[in-house]
Amino acid sequence: MRRWVGALRAAATVASGPCLESGGFRTRFDFGSRDAASWFPGHMAKGLRQMRASLRRADCLVEVHDARIPLSGRNPVLQEVLGIRPHLLVLNKMDLADPRQQSRVLEQLRQQGCLHVVFTDCQRDSNVKKIVPLVAKLVNSSPRYHRAESTEYSIMVIGVPNVGKSSLINSLRRLHLKKGKATAVGGEPGVTKAVLTRIQVCETPLVYLVDTPGVLPPKLADVETGMKLALCGAIRDHLVGEDIMADYLLYVLNQQQQFGYMELYGLPEASDNIRHVLKYVAVALGKTQKVKVLTGTGNVNMTMLDYSAAAYEFLRAFRAGRLGRLTLD
Repeated sequence: MRRWVGALRAAATVASGPCLESGGFRTRFDFGSRDAASWFPGHMAKGLRQMRASLRRADCLVEVHDARIPLSGRNPVLQEVLGIRPHLLVLNKMDLADPRQQSRVLEQLRQQGCLHVVFTDCQRDSNVKKIVPLVAKLVNSSPRYHRAESTEYSIMVIGVPNVGKSSLINSLRRLHLKKGKATAVGGEPGVTKAVLTRIQVCETPLVYLVDTPGVLPPKLADVETGMKLALCGAIRDHLVGEDIMADYLLYVLNQQQQFGYMELYGLPEASDNIRHVLKYVAVALGKTQKVKVLTGTGNVNMTMLDYSAAAYEFLRAFRAGRLGRLTLD
């Protein structure tokens, strides 16, 4: 894990790096020369073993992924787990992704063999009603083998951390059973750490879902994929570094001409300098810290801008959609 985090931290030098286009924005983000390394905590390995053991009882697999990174970070190990079972890809948090990119994303997924895709917003239950009928159709048109005589559907929910698997289950229960939460939900990765018991989400047809822990790829394709996963909350911020993540976010915002941060934080013009942007963030939000300075007459307490706190708030603004709807892929 430390090797992989080190590869991301190596990008800290990028703020003053080259690769600028005529408009003054970077045309690429320099991640340094290191390769991405493993980030595979023990509970993920255990969860994957449990998922494989439970697969025999599943009629269909619903893979939940973040709509902001529809092509990046989908775990290839999970693709192996899918086997011959019917598969539905749910791209959640559609309210935070750029809707203009949906057609392109669907076409690229089709080219990868992913034919059944639903965009959802589980906080508002948007499009969630489409899932049960589609799952029923997929199951009924596929061989069920030893479960052929069963009248109920058993669905396994899989995906990387913090993409909304538990939120999807709770949303389905609200819509079909008019009931509240059945599983814990959190804004950080790792809330679900073990494969849970079956949870009923629909009466007609009778549908049970099994929530599973988020499982990252044992080996990330590249450092940029890891950065995108971190921005979307699949990896804890402190393991990567809020300052580096904020710099990459600024790079992507400028590349996609999403300049909402100017109005939000009072910048007179767009900037590609993360420290300059974070200065405005800190001033706008009052993020300061007391610093003891040694002078010739003794220690003096000074109030200075807290750039780390500003970087954290910049990331929070992105995750809440306050910087605009953004698709990172």
